[in-house]
Amino acid sequence: MATEAPGNYESRKRLLVVDDHEDNVEVLRARLEARGYEVKGANDGQAALDVIEHWMPDLILLDVMMPKMDGLEVVRRVKANESLPFIPVIMQTALDSTERMVAGFEAGADDYVTKPINFAELEARVKSLLRIKALQEALAEREKELSDMNDMLLHMSLTDGLTGIDNRRALEQRLHEMFEHSYRLHEPISCVMCDIDHFKKVNDTYGHQVGDEVLKEFAGILKAEAREIDRVGRYGGEEFLLLLPGTVLDSAVTFAERLRQSVEEHKFSYDGGTLRRTMSCGVATWPHPRIADAEAMLRAADDALYVAKELGRNRVVRFDSAEFNAHTESEPEADATKESAAHHFTPGHPRPEVESGAAEGSA
Repeated sequence: MATEAPGNYESRKRLLVVDDHEDNVEVLRARLEARGYEVKGANDGQAALDVIEHWMPDLILLDVMMPKMDGLEVVRRVKANESLPFIPVIMQTALDSTERMVAGFEAGADDYVTKPINFAELEARVKSLLRIKALQEALAEREKELSDMNDMLLHMSLTDGLTGIDNRRALEQRLHEMFEHSYRLHEPISCVMCDIDHFKKVNDTYGHQVGDEVLKEFAGILKAEAREIDRVGRYGGEEFLLLLPGTVLDSAVTFAERLRQSVEEHKFSYDGGTLRRTMSCGVATWPHPRIADAEAMLRAADDALYVAKELGRNRVVRFDSAEFNAHTESEPEADATKESAAHHFTPGHPRPEVESGAAEGSA
């Protein structure tokens, strides 16, 4: 009765037969090809390694006793090569001894047959190992899919869905990482807190879809002006935060001013027209006598942004500047409650608006 050809999981699987006797290779080649396998032969260890490099087998039938490089060394090299996938190895030898079998398994062999080979037994072992290989490949693919999905979910959890830049969670993580790095290396770090002036009027006048387009274009401007090592993110609403490692206060102010000019000169496009907006920025830097940690630097930048809004918007204010000090020190006592609320509000939440002028129309 003829033996059934291999199933789909074995169909046209590649088998490499390694034996220093050509007759043995040809006999096994004929028998295995008759079962539907694709078979190549090699007559020594180095030839086998060369075949594996250019023709990846699904299974290797490997003779132990060979001149120059024996089967044990071949299987050691195959199993030690991390660039190769899992390749089952069946070792064959005329020496039916426990010591020889143990040596083969310790070298990395997956199964063992003795000569003269019982082909029915060999065929069963080949099928079994190919099934194991298929299961391992399916498991590896599943693990890769899960890893990719986890990476995607992590990216989504740290990315603002509208603008595609860092969200608040990501910014807070990056702030602490970058601040600790700067602290260890005694390097400066600056942050720029900014938002779009009168953004509420955009939504009220043109609708939220236009407001979304403005936010996306605004984020694009920030990304275009920032360096590769900077972090740019949406902190909340129309408020954005930029983290500038290795940047002193004067340089951070210059950078923020360049951002402000770019936004002021930009025409925001939407379906049906264009409009213009301005931005306000608050800038803070560590090291500074008034800043002890990352949270203090963030609060200082936010306080400076509040002062920029109070002073008329479309400006950059550094947290230790004369105008910042003069404004914060000249607050009337009657406004103490208002000032306290403003200075302790959470960045990214709505702040009191000081309107000045009507909303611009479309260009």
